[in-house]
Amino acid sequence: MSILHRLKQYPRAPFGISLVIGVGLVASGITLAQLLHLAACPLCIWQRMLYLMLSVAALLGLAAGGHRGWRRFAALLMAASAGAGTFVAGYQTYIQRFAQDTQCSGTEAWWESFVDWAGDRMPLLFHASGLCSDPAWKMLGLSIAEWSLVAFTFLTVLALYALLRRE
Repeated sequence: MSILHRLKQYPRAPFGISLVIGVGLVASGITLAQLLHLAACPLCIWQRMLYLMLSVAALLGLAAGGHRGWRRFAALLMAASAGAGTFVAGYQTYIQRFAQDTQCSGTEAWWESFVDWAGDRMPLLFHASGLCSDPAWKMLGLSIAEWSLVAFTFLTVLALYALLRRE
């Protein structure tokens, strides 16, 4: 049985898949940072926050059960979170590949201040001490930001599928 057929058969499957991927990537990011002593940058932390927001929306979609309207609302929240994550990961990929002299932003933007604020409250999850232009670690030739771009793109497509599907 194909994956697409299973997605059609189980309307809550996109939410379960998104929840597992979102929580799994946050846990993997924290584990990699601790084991390899990697310093997350402000854009990395934003991506982590967006994975968590997507996971909360996916949980809402799972909890919605048979209520189509709530599932669509949850899918819309997932699509917004994943789309924003695609933008942030794409921007960081651009910085790492083509604009290495660029910092996250010229002056401390509101989003960097927010990351600092969150890092003060939950340092394990949100402490940012790295540079956005430093790929730091690669797997199969891709940086963490590039892998995140792939994941967010997939999650955006999955969320749009959940949002636009006919039941």
